Amino acid sequence: MCLAIPGKIVEIDTKKQSATVDYGSGTKRKANVSLVDIKVGDYVLVHAGFAIQVLDEKEAQETLALFREMLSLQEDV
Repeated sequence: MCLAIPGKIVEIDTKKQSATVDYGSGTKRKANVSLVDIKVGDYVLVHAGFAIQVLDEKEAQETLALFREMLSLQEDV
């Protein structure tokens, strides 16, 4: 199974074709953005370190809410 995580672009390094992606709760990581046309503030899906798709904010927030719900259910077990 493949899993792509949505995050918000907070900084872009065009020389390295990478960006800092904020996944929420203080989690930020670098991702390769050579496959997408992005700007700061955009939401992207990241899989295996690559931004593979640009999302609208509503779709990204809905997906992040589902991830948070799944994690909270796991903590209850």
